[in-house]
Amino acid sequence: MKTDIQIAQEAVMEPIAKIAESLDITADELELYGRYKAKISDEYMEKVQNQPDGKLILVTAINPTPAGEGKTTTSVGLGQAFGKLGKKAVIALREPSLGPCFGIKGGAAGGGYAQVVPMEDLNLHFTGDFHAITSANNLLAALLDNHIQQGNELGIDTRQVVWKRCLDMNDRVLRNIVVGLGNKMDGTVREDHFVITVASEIMAVLCLAADLEDLKERLGRMVVAYNFEGKPVTAKDLQAVGAMAALLKDALKPNLIQTLEHTPALVHGGPFANIAHGCNSVRATKTALKMADYVITEAGFGADLGAEKFFDIKCRMADLKPDAVVLVATVRALKYNGGVAKADLNHENLDALKKGIVNLEKHIENLQKYGVPVVVTLNAFVTDTKAEVSFVKEFCEERGCEFAISEVWEKGGEGGIALAQKVLHTLENKKSDFHVLYPDELSLKEKIETVAKEIYGAGDVAYTPVAAKQLDKLTELGFGNLPVCMAKTQYSLSDDPALLGRPEQFTLNIREVYVSAGAGFVVVLTGAVVTMPGLPKKPAAFAIDVNEEGVITGLF
Repeated sequence: MKTDIQIAQEAVMEPIAKIAESLDITADELELYGRYKAKISDEYMEKVQNQPDGKLILVTAINPTPAGEGKTTTSVGLGQAFGKLGKKAVIALREPSLGPCFGIKGGAAGGGYAQVVPMEDLNLHFTGDFHAITSANNLLAALLDNHIQQGNELGIDTRQVVWKRCLDMNDRVLRNIVVGLGNKMDGTVREDHFVITVASEIMAVLCLAADLEDLKERLGRMVVAYNFEGKPVTAKDLQAVGAMAALLKDALKPNLIQTLEHTPALVHGGPFANIAHGCNSVRATKTALKMADYVITEAGFGADLGAEKFFDIKCRMADLKPDAVVLVATVRALKYNGGVAKADLNHENLDALKKGIVNLEKHIENLQKYGVPVVVTLNAFVTDTKAEVSFVKEFCEERGCEFAISEVWEKGGEGGIALAQKVLHTLENKKSDFHVLYPDELSLKEKIETVAKEIYGAGDVAYTPVAAKQLDKLTELGFGNLPVCMAKTQYSLSDDPALLGRPEQFTLNIREVYVSAGAGFVVVLTGAVVTMPGLPKKPAAFAIDVNEEGVITGLF
């Protein structure tokens, strides 16, 4: 059996200029990064602003398990299937982070015959967007510490510096550090922290910004510290906005690549959904909607994280109105939720399936609360039995969802035609009545508790004294009208990764709250979730290599 990277390397790609031609993008409206990737120019995005929007389809999933779900693979395969049916479709995805590529995943470009290419470029440095974000983030950190060193005119309280440095790598020892050690000229000694680049507020700002002007306004609003009077100090106060914008100017433009079957794909931005808002950029999504009749986008991790934030943060801010949702599951993952060990998932087990399908049930209920019609797809494995598939199909149809098997990993677009037809049927026959879960006017606590109880299934929410005080302060400072961005484990609907299935009436534990004023939301840290991941005992990096011919191996 061929690996994902072997399939990708054997693919014959079209020059990206030819892919652009299929979207009526001229050579002058592209900024080429070699033959197979390019950025879309501002001129093109302005040119198509008045064109009608296509249909917006969100792909999400049940909670991830070691058994695998295949959300990106499904997104790519669905886009290819639309092409097989003669439909004009564009895929809008996030860029992979180097942290998971070298840590656990080893790559995030889809899989099998449903991948975006060039796969190696995408998984590694791509067009440099993440490097630009990292540089802008750390420039602001350097300006902040330099301001303190050079007299501290703004009266920054070094015990209340909230801006963190970042790195696009899983490096746990940088979570909590001390800076400024040495002599007087080496800066002020203080505790500092690193987050992974995808958790930087600049990543969120870039993904939510409408244009360069909006980007600069958002960058200026970012809170970096508090002064001795307890008032916020912003990036604008530090005169950092212009220089950061200069670093981010090109990163703000969406990237165009292709699938194995030459379906256009805009891949731009990369916040994680467990510690950030988990969606690709607003610019990429809105541009894609002008390019095609159908746009397939995805949101990270399970629907309790990515889809909730896609709806309650991205759609709220960008005035997007999704037309349908595809919810991805596997028989294997559902049995895992039912208590079957990973080693035993190849055997038929209807009892475990019935027990574990409650996880899928909760995600269906959650998505239906937003008024968007749901299509459930089972990502097929050869070990799935007819009885297991029939049970899931009947379960979904009883809950008002269309259902289809997806075989895109094995068959590419051809294996996604059944799913594409169900999506088209849904778009034609079921009206979306999209609405967000909560209004802006609710208090921050009410918003947190709405998500906790309505989406996660919690019975109660507990706040540490620190978190309760932070909520009061943010409300007092005028941030109470912002949506909340919940940082939570992806493995469970609760904040405990060990609670599989559908936990109910648990207590959600809030340990810290802070504002991302530039992004426009309040981040809520739950349980033990961290914003700088660590590497596993055997990182995926061990298997990655490049030979004398420059061929990369080990990206799966």
